[in-house]
Amino acid sequence: MATEFSFPDSAAKAAKVPAGLVEGTEFQTEKMSLSMGPSHPSTHGVLRLQMELDGEILTKCDPVLGYLHRGDEKIAENMTYNQFVPYTDRLDYLAPLANNMAYAIAVERLAKLEVPARCQAIRVITAEMARISAHLMGLGAFGLDVGAWSVLLYSLHEREKLYKLFEELTGARFTTSYTRIGGVTRDVPEGWLGRVNAFCDQFLPILEETLTLLTRNKIFMDRTVGIGVISKADALAYGLTGPNLRGSGVPLDLRKDKPYSGYEQYEFDVPVGSKGDCYDRYLVRGEEMRQSVRIIKQVIAKFPDGPWYATDAKRIFAPPKDKVLTSMEELIQNFMIVTEGPQMPPGEVYFEAENPKGILGFYVVSKGGGVPWRLKIRSPSFCNLSILPKICTGCLISDVVSILGSLDFVMGECDR
Repeated sequence: MATEFSFPDSAAKAAKVPAGLVEGTEFQTEKMSLSMGPSHPSTHGVLRLQMELDGEILTKCDPVLGYLHRGDEKIAENMTYNQFVPYTDRLDYLAPLANNMAYAIAVERLAKLEVPARCQAIRVITAEMARISAHLMGLGAFGLDVGAWSVLLYSLHEREKLYKLFEELTGARFTTSYTRIGGVTRDVPEGWLGRVNAFCDQFLPILEETLTLLTRNKIFMDRTVGIGVISKADALAYGLTGPNLRGSGVPLDLRKDKPYSGYEQYEFDVPVGSKGDCYDRYLVRGEEMRQSVRIIKQVIAKFPDGPWYATDAKRIFAPPKDKVLTSMEELIQNFMIVTEGPQMPPGEVYFEAENPKGILGFYVVSKGGGVPWRLKIRSPSFCNLSILPKICTGCLISDVVSILGSLDFVMGECDR
């Protein structure tokens, strides 16, 4: 039998009104300042969020950057154009092949140099493989952030297959440094294209199985649907690009709108979202991986013959090693390019490419010679993070983790 308790009116009133407050007044709460990061696992690197909380509701959220600043842009001004290629690996280090490509095309446009069709095809294949690799890591980390451990295991397993192909082509798994001004370091190995094609065939069913773990998952949808909504106007105003922009319904993709490296030859769709929430950004990246496979298979089907570097660019691209060892003229040419750098005319150029995280841009100013006078990098992660104060305000602490995972940034290119 339940026992009921009763209190005198005075005791009930005392329980409802805290000491120091007059009955009928509103409760006065103090806001708490909380620092998330720079060593928090959900900030995906050395990002620090300085948050102001009213209970569990954020009233303010300021990203604090610069913990990984290395001065890449100033470093570029003190080395030759080719010597800076390894530094581009360390921007979005999940997609170094795409970074190499964007930087090389910027310098080649400065030199008014057109690379052969075979070189363009190799670059497109590697860039799309890098897109799949980067999205797999982003997908796995996003799933892990919201409690889906299995997705990370699926993603890493497929990413490992890509790394083996990268190593076979470039000699490195992670920091590839594959591109050179005027071409690539070496041609594709015998049978490599067939192995890439085989990877694509077996990858699509596994991708569908991986996405099935999340797409209609009740817990995942509760954590992402309607969370971190970015309107189309806000996405444009804050300079968002890539999947974060397309997730808000803006169909901007430089591979379609300003094609480069032969992208105009290939058929693919640009996925866009409708609500601009975390769930839409997840769906966009999933579809982008399907489209990347579609592009790769088209490139392999019509892979061109010919040289893989600009043979007419004597003062820009180093000659093949066998010629360096057998010809005095080629030896001198190689010596001059290595010591003085590829010779560029005076001028300036800005080129931007559609990278996995968004638009990666390089602004290069030359006064002639083999070293840039100025170099500026437009990093998509830096621009994408600028919207955090707007979309995090009013959300719960747990929602911040979902928002960060959905933005899929890399601090290496953000801080530079």
